[in-house]
Amino acid sequence: MESKIKRIGVLTSGGDAPGMNAAIRAVVRACSYYNVECVGIYRGYQGLIDGDFVALTPRNVSNIINLGGTILKSARSEGFRTVEGRAKAHKNLIDANIDAVVLIGGDGTFTGGMVFNQEYNFPCIGIPGTIDNDIFGTNYTIGYDTALNTVVDVIDKIRDTASSHNRLFFVEVMGRDAGFIALNAGVGAGAEEILIPEEDLGLDRLLESLKRSKRSGKSSSIVVVSEGDKIGKNVFELANYVENNMPQYEVRVSVLGHMQRGGSPSCFDRVLASRLGVKAVELLLDGQTNVMVGVVDNKVVTTDLEKAIKENHEINMELLRVSDIMSI
Repeated sequence: MESKIKRIGVLTSGGDAPGMNAAIRAVVRACSYYNVECVGIYRGYQGLIDGDFVALTPRNVSNIINLGGTILKSARSEGFRTVEGRAKAHKNLIDANIDAVVLIGGDGTFTGGMVFNQEYNFPCIGIPGTIDNDIFGTNYTIGYDTALNTVVDVIDKIRDTASSHNRLFFVEVMGRDAGFIALNAGVGAGAEEILIPEEDLGLDRLLESLKRSKRSGKSSSIVVVSEGDKIGKNVFELANYVENNMPQYEVRVSVLGHMQRGGSPSCFDRVLASRLGVKAVELLLDGQTNVMVGVVDNKVVTTDLEKAIKENHEINMELLRVSDIMSI
């Protein structure tokens, strides 16, 4: 594969996600396969500004496919939001003879890459790495499957204690603007109700649903709440409201928080990361830029970064209907 690109940088940015290391490994080894040097950039865009680079070879990424987090670290960078910061980052890339960059992250990461590409015409390819699964142009983002399995496993354990004490548990999961984790984990864990930003259930309907569950003979219930749900100001306020209106329940709240980001990636995420990492390198060597690689209908596809950022990955609302039927 003939190409003017001889040295490719790779970085991870934004929130970490299980499978990012598998993606780094895939980029490094694909570079080696095509006789291209690979450079790791520590701490995302901040590392670009600071010139925090390290050469990576296939042996440097041995035994990381099973590790959560990211060996390249991740950081927010206010400096990269400025013209001066991006200018410094560009100079560091040129001085290091880096010809292109693979960006692993979410919409914030892709926004930075798109702006950088527009200003300097610097080749960038995005790989979607976020547990929220909220990126347009791919059915699945790296880390989403692992996060789902983590949440389902925790809810299974919470249900044991809920059943033992006749309790109603509100379980808050990540998803500030998107309910993918809540909806799918809720169905998978058999939750009685699922609250997501995309669908305003309303307090009255929530109470009626819980009362129906109680009348049907259920002694405990699980409500999965996406952190971006709009019914209450927060999950604790929501729990207080239900407890005041349904004193027959002991109400408890579990906020799963950052445990959802951690852990060894699932096989699905490892395979997805490997496929997208290889394709990202091949696209750069083929002269493509300013696109994201994703998977749609099990085929690797590309989407313009601008489209990936601005358009919405629609949630499968059919699952809410399935959830209602299953909660009877």
